[in-house]
Amino acid sequence: MATTRTATTQWKGALIGGEGTVSLDTSGVGTYEVSWPSRAEAANGKTSPEELIAAAHSSCYSMALSHGLAGAGTPPETVQTVANVTFQPGEGITGIALSVKARVPGLSAEDFQAAAKTAKENCPVSKALAGTTITLEAELLD
Repeated sequence: MATTRTATTQWKGALIGGEGTVSLDTSGVGTYEVSWPSRAEAANGKTSPEELIAAAHSSCYSMALSHGLAGAGTPPETVQTVANVTFQPGEGITGIALSVKARVPGLSAEDFQAAAKTAKENCPVSKALAGTTITLEAELLD
């Protein structure tokens, strides 16, 4: 069954000097301020499209890796994923760096690397962002 999730942005003014709010409508968990300076300079308590992409990518990747590991008979105890999305004014998003650390009892380092790579290739957000360079560092914790 397909699902649709909705977010809404209300923007006021021109790009430079303007500002807006992003609401996460489906979940209702919050409304967040957004501005050009929060995107291209310091965040100063506001979010950006790139931070929202990082949140989506890190959570999707963690779910994909957890699902793949469990399906192979080695469910993880923990999975922590950081997504760093780089934005260059004038160029756009120039790359995404995923970094994952997981504790998976009974799994070899080699099998973990393979699972991590497979999750990166099959995570729906990775697929949606396929036009962007996505790197991965994966560490199996003791």
